[in-house]
Amino acid sequence: MKKLSGIITIIAFIFLYAPIAVMILFSFNSSNSTGVFEGFSLGWYKELFKDSATLGALKNTLIIAITSSVISTVIGTLAAVGIHKYKNRYIKNSVIFVTNIPMMNPDIVTGISMMLLFIFAGTIMFGEVTLNFWTVLISHISFSLPYVILNVLPKLRQMDKNLPEAALDLGCTPMQSFFKIELPEIAPGILTGFIMAFTLSVDDFVVTNFTTGTTFQTLPIHIYSQVKRRINPDMYAVSTLMFIAIFALLLLSNFIGAKEDSKTVKSEKRKKASKGV
Repeated sequence: MKKLSGIITIIAFIFLYAPIAVMILFSFNSSNSTGVFEGFSLGWYKELFKDSATLGALKNTLIIAITSSVISTVIGTLAAVGIHKYKNRYIKNSVIFVTNIPMMNPDIVTGISMMLLFIFAGTIMFGEVTLNFWTVLISHISFSLPYVILNVLPKLRQMDKNLPEAALDLGCTPMQSFFKIELPEIAPGILTGFIMAFTLSVDDFVVTNFTTGTTFQTLPIHIYSQVKRRINPDMYAVSTLMFIAIFALLLLSNFIGAKEDSKTVKSEKRKKASKGV
């Protein structure tokens, strides 16, 4: 049984990572062939850094990802704190349920609904429809928020409830208690939420495709427009760099999570030991 489960695991990993491995391999191909590897070369990476259109799209992607991640992390953290402080269990569960709906919503539904909202609002307020940087930014903030809340709420539940109360008893204001006591306790969840929001923003194609205009283009949109004509190997190069960056962020997120879990286990052991004494 162990051998069978091991074989199935290997097959699953092959299905998951074989396409990525092929893409990385052909990003170093010395020719522009997409079917034959003729030799190792960094030529397509050099071509990539000469491609002003691709670099411009990458710049737009990073600006959107960083800005939307910061804003959604701030708003999501405050929202999570507000949800956590609800006394009524039914109201709290209802708010959490409503918050989780956008995560289950298909991207195409989110994209179309955001596009219709921007068209409707633009027509009423400005008399014309304008899809640009701001519409993309708002849409990215919208779909990132639930993921930030989802990562911060568990840290608030794990936090010792007596700590903020003790800080207030010792003379701290509610604001000082939050920044000095609560914020450090939930910081790992905030950082994980930020990384997830950044990853989702960099990767997003469907929602961006519906909410961007002709004057603003992100990297996924640019890659798709290039692939429709002919696959250029410098697209393999930029996709490889994106994969490495996202992979590094996921490793960081997992490292933070593992470290926090270890810290929680040690804390529980100390509590049990103190009770035993």
